[in-house]
Amino acid sequence: MLRFTPDVDRSMSSYPSRFTHRRALGWVAFIVTLLTCSYASASTGEDWKIAEQIVNQIQLPNIPNEKFVVDVSNTSLSAARAPIQRVIDKASASGGGIVVVPKGTWQVDGPIRLKSKVNLHLEEGATLLFSGDPSHYLPVVKTRWEGTEVFTYSPLIYALNVEDVAITGKGTIDGNAQSAFIGWYEKQNTDMHALRKMGFDGVPVEKRQFGEGHYLRPPLIQFFHAKRVLLEDYTALNSPFWVNHLVYTSHATVRRMKVESHLYNNDGLDIESSQFVLAEDNHFRTGDDGIVIKSGRDADGRNIGIPSTDIVARNNDLGGEDGIGLGSEMSGGIKRVFFENNILHEGDSAYRFKSNLDRGGRVEMVRIRGSKVASFKHLFWFQLNYPSNLHGNFPATYTDIIIEDLTVENVGTVLEIHAPDAAPVHNVKFKDIKIKEAEEILILENADDISFENVTIGEQIWNGTFSSLHIESVTR
Repeated sequence: MLRFTPDVDRSMSSYPSRFTHRRALGWVAFIVTLLTCSYASASTGEDWKIAEQIVNQIQLPNIPNEKFVVDVSNTSLSAARAPIQRVIDKASASGGGIVVVPKGTWQVDGPIRLKSKVNLHLEEGATLLFSGDPSHYLPVVKTRWEGTEVFTYSPLIYALNVEDVAITGKGTIDGNAQSAFIGWYEKQNTDMHALRKMGFDGVPVEKRQFGEGHYLRPPLIQFFHAKRVLLEDYTALNSPFWVNHLVYTSHATVRRMKVESHLYNNDGLDIESSQFVLAEDNHFRTGDDGIVIKSGRDADGRNIGIPSTDIVARNNDLGGEDGIGLGSEMSGGIKRVFFENNILHEGDSAYRFKSNLDRGGRVEMVRIRGSKVASFKHLFWFQLNYPSNLHGNFPATYTDIIIEDLTVENVGTVLEIHAPDAAPVHNVKFKDIKIKEAEEILILENADDISFENVTIGEQIWNGTFSSLHIESVTR
């Protein structure tokens, strides 16, 4: 492993003569040029034209303007699901329209099932408060749980095999802070590991039944095989698990949404095995990742083989444990992902790239620019040695990543990379980045062609190319 720490009292041109190798564990490739001059680099302008092309190609849902107002005047507050579902079914059967949920707090005793050609519109002041009784979310439905297909408890709002569907309006979707699902975090390990082994071993999905007596928490909202989706303006609270989950979804727009959900594993938006997705102008405060890109876990994800591609996330305001993540479920691959002009507040990792030797998969052509970052323990963390209990030998590839034009307040470590011997992280460029304070600069284990161009850390400018294989420690 290669480790650098800053020395703000010395010019960077003096660093090469001061590096000492404490202990080498194997063959070492270490190339470093730390000069205050700049050097030529390829322009990324053409790449960002691709981002604009992606946005221009994304299709919004085509939903008729006819309104269907849910009549809850004679409905018990604790039994609002049935009338809402009846109106959704009626609207879809008649060719589609806008299902309007009026102002008020409506207790929903089970899952809402979205249908094609329907916009579920929550008027301002309308709240869907979901039941906290897990039995209300049976029978089981087919879903993906942490990247593995399974039959288990229904998501609270579930859309299966739909086209032209939306959730809009300034109302609220509340998963219920008192839900029994929340306590399942402490009970889930046996089921979690059993499901992962089933996926790893190729057990048919029909035999992966995790209903009554099992403890896999459902997401608040999940689209499973969907096309042309709009999620807009609503507030999401108290999710039992992931908050907004797009699976096998193409042409999705997620904008002006607010998430205030700080329970276990509360990612704001999980984009999984999905294509042509735009996430913009959202405000996420979460218990886990703000926005994360995924594509399935281990053999199950590789065999299904549906990547996440052509994704743009811009102008989002993110605060959570991690700001933006790729993985750890990324076995189907990730490609052409663009993050632009996002604000990341504070947490563990601003940008976290995750995998392990069970995954396989390839992540490439990731572009990040224009972010404002406040305070994180890690600025960029490639954690490709993520914990695994299945002893696989399928190294993931992370390559062709360019990160530029960032302003950062303070971080513990600027860049930390841990990758397997067989697949070093390679071809990653950091350009035009300003960091006010950092405790450590680099920790590298199995990295190749990692370049800094005009990266300012405190009063120092870093330019250079770094490669490290099997070095335990290199310090000043």
